[in-house]
Amino acid sequence: MSGGGCSVRAIWILTPHDTVAFSRRFAVVEKRWRAFWEAEGGGGGEGDGWAAGVTAPPQLPADHEVAAAFAVRRKREGTARGSGIRTSLSSVGSDSWVDDPITRHVISLHIAKEGSDGFMIWPVVLQKRGGYYVLVLPLVDPQSFRAYGNLLKRSDCGSSGKENGNLSSILLNLPCITGAFMVAHVIGDIITGDIVEPEVIVNSGPSVGGLLDSLTGSIGISARSKPTAAPVAAPTASVSSPVGAAQSESLKGGVRPFDKDILRNFIIGAMPFGTPQDLNYANVNSIRTTGYSGDPLPTDQKQPAWKPYLYKGRQRILFSSLETIHAALYDRDDVSDFLSVSGQVTCRAELEGLPDVSLPLTGLKTAHVEVSSFHHCVQASEPTDNKQTLVFQPPLGNFVLMHYQAPCNIAPPVKGFYQLSMVSENEGAFLFKLTLMEGYKSPFIMDFCMITMPFPQRRVASYDGNPSIGTVSMTEHSIEWRIVSSGRGLSGRSIEATFPGTVRFLPRTAQRTNSSFRSVSSAAYAEDSDSEQDNVKNGASLDDYIMEKINKDLQAVDLEEPLSWQAYNYAKVSFKITGGTLSGLTIDPKSVNIYPSVKAPAEYSMQASSGDYILWNTLGKCPTAVLPREI
Repeated sequence: MSGGGCSVRAIWILTPHDTVAFSRRFAVVEKRWRAFWEAEGGGGGEGDGWAAGVTAPPQLPADHEVAAAFAVRRKREGTARGSGIRTSLSSVGSDSWVDDPITRHVISLHIAKEGSDGFMIWPVVLQKRGGYYVLVLPLVDPQSFRAYGNLLKRSDCGSSGKENGNLSSILLNLPCITGAFMVAHVIGDIITGDIVEPEVIVNSGPSVGGLLDSLTGSIGISARSKPTAAPVAAPTASVSSPVGAAQSESLKGGVRPFDKDILRNFIIGAMPFGTPQDLNYANVNSIRTTGYSGDPLPTDQKQPAWKPYLYKGRQRILFSSLETIHAALYDRDDVSDFLSVSGQVTCRAELEGLPDVSLPLTGLKTAHVEVSSFHHCVQASEPTDNKQTLVFQPPLGNFVLMHYQAPCNIAPPVKGFYQLSMVSENEGAFLFKLTLMEGYKSPFIMDFCMITMPFPQRRVASYDGNPSIGTVSMTEHSIEWRIVSSGRGLSGRSIEATFPGTVRFLPRTAQRTNSSFRSVSSAAYAEDSDSEQDNVKNGASLDDYIMEKINKDLQAVDLEEPLSWQAYNYAKVSFKITGGTLSGLTIDPKSVNIYPSVKAPAEYSMQASSGDYILWNTLGKCPTAVLPREI
């Protein structure tokens, strides 16, 4: 990743308790900021964000001033992000006054100063990761800063898409916003320990194939070797948790301490003097530990920043199509089912030197790809007929070649219906009737499939019922039906599965006593909810608060309408399928070309898994406007 067109003035990381856990300022960028203002004739105009007549912007605020300003904004807007919507309680000069949802992620902070009106810093990119708030302040031109200051004082709403002076039109002219989001994202990954390379799947051995595949496929059992992840060199420094005694330190206020030395070293290597050069953690870490490659390069080639050293060893190139299918299946005539596929093509190029790779994508017309984006090393041709060619100089290690979204162009892997009816306050009767892999032929293989009936507001006491296939287990708040177990895949034919039964819950009095005990034991973590419950009365419409309320205890439902959709109205399907794509977008490994020509085999694997794959209860009320997040 490259943050071209972006320079960062400062970075702050705040805790949920409004204290600064980490900060970094870049004096070189700050000097450029002050020079811009001097060249523009100072900040003496209306809406500048500080008092009129001041010819130079003030210094960056101290850490405690930033923390105080962030706390004030959170109280004023209702949450850390706010709603981005102007309400009757919005005040002139606040982000919600702009009436644009982007102000939930690109915010302003008003720094209070004794004896003056203070000043404003903008645009501050906000991202919440691991309980921390990552704030990144990029360098912008004075004209854009003044334009936002004017929006804060406008009497009319400024979010009209046809209006040139709205916030979106201002941000579109600021590439530094995209760069700042990238910086905030990778810092969040380091804080949470999510620095992992993308997965590239390869077969652990040759396919059995032939007669054995035909025999086992005819009875619905896979005999192919299982895919495994391509080996990745372990990083020299771990970022999953702090070093030393901090690893055993318990959560404090809902956040886990992070290693500031790792973050500080990354910032030094990735964005020297405040300008992002390469935000790939693996590359920055490799450069720090091993330095740049000393191997001589051809005189007509330049070594790209994303490949700091050259590969040596057995040559090959691996591709994987990894797709996730999201579905809401209603089994109703009056409600249409929802199916969507999001996918990515990952690559690992173990090639010596700096070769160019040409890769044709096929199935574009069949896949009906709606959205696609590519790695910055890729040059993509215009799609023609049913193909598109990608030319790229691959970086080291695993990387995502492209992302895409498309409809599911074949039948749902799991379809059927689910019914649940409460026969008493503490007992419900349910029925599943499902069909798996109908219309899927070899080489499609379903590695596993499991159905989960969640009951987040009730504790399960017991269940009765025998499924036609698979095994059943029970947890405190769910029943899990494993139809296809790992190690015995389903291939070559479809199967039908039924599961009638009853579920019994503990009485509510015993449940509430237990819930009270749990709420006391988790009080420390509850404080990490932005303390937003106190601020909801301010009138903001808040996604975070709504989702938090959904996950909390609901009121007892009446037997006349027991199927409160948050609590009982769906079953979740989990599965993994290998051997093909659900969108139809594929790669022909035989058509991969490498220049200069080398003997390097190309391997290709495909895998699809379930995301939010929901079977809605046909007896209850179904929300049809949106596919639910994890409830």
